[in-house]
Amino acid sequence: MVRIIDVTERRRRLAVRHGLARTAASGEPADVAGRVVALHATDPATVFLSLRARTAGLASPAAIEDALYERRDLVRMLAMRRTVFAVPAWHMPVIQASTAERVARDQRARLVMHLRQYGGIDDPEPFLAEVEKSVLAIFAGRREPMSAAELSAAEPRLKTTLRMAEGKAYEATVSITSRVLLVLAAHGHIVRGRPLGSWLSQQYRWSLTEDWLPSLAPYEGTEREAKAELAGLWLRTFGPAPASDLTWWTSWTKTEVKRALADAGAVEVTLDEGSGMVLADDAGPTADPGPWIAFLPALDPTVMGWAGRDWFLGGHGKALFDTNGNAGPTIWIDGRVVGGWAQRKSGEIAVKLLEDAGSEGVARVEAEAEAVGRWLGDVRFTPRFRTPVERELSA
Repeated sequence: MVRIIDVTERRRRLAVRHGLARTAASGEPADVAGRVVALHATDPATVFLSLRARTAGLASPAAIEDALYERRDLVRMLAMRRTVFAVPAWHMPVIQASTAERVARDQRARLVMHLRQYGGIDDPEPFLAEVEKSVLAIFAGRREPMSAAELSAAEPRLKTTLRMAEGKAYEATVSITSRVLLVLAAHGHIVRGRPLGSWLSQQYRWSLTEDWLPSLAPYEGTEREAKAELAGLWLRTFGPAPASDLTWWTSWTKTEVKRALADAGAVEVTLDEGSGMVLADDAGPTADPGPWIAFLPALDPTVMGWAGRDWFLGGHGKALFDTNGNAGPTIWIDGRVVGGWAQRKSGEIAVKLLEDAGSEGVARVEAEAEAVGRWLGDVRFTPRFRTPVERELSA
């Protein structure tokens, strides 16, 4: 008999498993991140605000920086959908084996092609291999974090330029430095460390992975086994959900997703609309966590965890997402999105409700807006990807 899991149960799971009801015992940044598998880190502010939303403000920026750069149990890596995530160190091997290695191969092949087409290098494969070898040798010789500028000074071939979109209005000449580092990082050779500026900076120092995480061991299984393990981690947090959601989240093929779900022991359940998958031992009910509210940042892993979002987003997608599918800041009440928020230049947290939240809901929203403002203090930020409501509120 196929079990039915309705939207109420899905919202309860979201509240508890994503830490948004703030019922979990541990507020350690890496533990909190692990509950959603990984935190989106394309925009640095997302990491910090996603953790703040799940720990009742206990995760201060200093505590999060400590996890990222001192304890190093939370690490940035390129992974699913060629996106940068902040990943608990213990999840890195399975993500590397299941997802990142393919990203690395694809990105390297693309760079080789561009070196030939736009860099004028007739035989780019050995050229790139020599540059990669040289960069790793520089790291091995110095044994200290280095910025992209320091690396390109030590290895001038990193300054090789590509003339992109020649003759068009958006023509640009760019060096290969960042792309070589991206490929080396995607292969797991190097990792992003402490930024050059504040915690909002997107310019990082880099280190050899073996120096940054000396105790990290590679994944011992096959790529197929890693995919099954990652599918299980995702289902434990985001299930029940259609297989199409996992296909989108990972960028695996439909065939790979189908096999990974089968290998993970997933079973089918009936949802309010259509069907979904859960782990075989995970179809039971969730206790009601009670009322909760959350101000989630742009690209938060909860908002970006599913391709099908109607069950929590309703009709608010155009207002709260950009045209490329990137989520802006959202306001959640008891498992559904009810509006958006933004920080103004003054530091004030401005809100816009897109549906009736009732007088009690409005009071909760106002109180949470004040709490977010206090937590940010003098820090000012603008999401990397702008959405209609965020633009309107921050003006």
